[in-house]
Amino acid sequence: MPNPYTTTQGDTWDLIAYRLWNDETRMHLLLAANPQQQEVAIFSAGVVLNVPELPASAPAATLPPWRR
Repeated sequence: MPNPYTTTQGDTWDLIAYRLWNDETRMHLLLAANPQQQEVAIFSAGVVLNVPELPASAPAATLPPWRR
C-alpha cells in the first residue's frame, strides 16, 4: 500500500524523489504512482501524492563503486 507525501510550495518530482529516497532518478516511480498529477511540474503546497514501495535493490556487486 502506498504511503502519502504532502507537497510543499515549489516541490518538483525530482526534489521529492531525492527527499524520499536520496535519489532523484527514481522520480519515474512517483510519476507512475500518481498519474493524475503527471502534468504538474512545480507543485503548490498541500497536494497529497502516493509514494510507492521501492523495488528490491540490486546486489552490491552489480552496483558501480560510487553507489556502494
